[in-house]
Amino acid sequence: MTQGESIDRRPLASRKLAIWQYAARLLAKRGITPNFISALSMVFGVGSGIALGCTTLVPEPWWRLLFVAGAVLTQLRLLCNMLDGMVAMEQHSASPVGELYNEIPDRVSDTATLVGLGFALGGNPTLGFAAALLAMFTAYIRAMGKAAGGPQQFCGPMSKPQRMFTVTVTALYCGLAPVAWQPVVAAWQPLGVPALALALICVGAALASVRRLGRAARALRAEKP
Repeated sequence: MTQGESIDRRPLASRKLAIWQYAARLLAKRGITPNFISALSMVFGVGSGIALGCTTLVPEPWWRLLFVAGAVLTQLRLLCNMLDGMVAMEQHSASPVGELYNEIPDRVSDTATLVGLGFALGGNPTLGFAAALLAMFTAYIRAMGKAAGGPQQFCGPMSKPQRMFTVTVTALYCGLAPVAWQPVVAAWQPLGVPALALALICVGAALASVRRLGRAARALRAEKP
């Protein structure tokens, strides 16, 4: 998240939980910087993509373990995304490069995770790349709206938390459910659960892009008639 005392942040109810507030205070006291946490989020994000993508390379039960690892790493990435802004608030610090650490690791993580899911067992690489591009486009609209002087638009469907929730549930299902419970839809080519999840993310992200663009335009017109 963006660092500083006055920041336009994604609304997350989990920030109010005592355990994460305590964790943020502890990290701040230990001198862990928000930028380090942001960079760590990228390590987890790339790791989740690698774990998911490697599920086609190993036999059972290893591919199941990789799916579960991908889910865990995805959630660790989101935890870092939440804590970096909270630590910045605790330290009352604003890094000159905070925006870069806020945005770039997120884009790398999103791309790695979604492309990795595309290459996963039951996935589809084309849908993985499409989901990554659409996720980046939603972020681009949000950033451009802010750059133009309007508020950031975080609306969905399939905003970052929703995309990663979908990836997490999909990975856990693939890792834990019997193969017989994992349907394959025959389209132009077989599509397993990961491919279907990516298709859902693509549709949602496309709708989110339209909604964000419309909201950003209305906000800018209201501020600068």
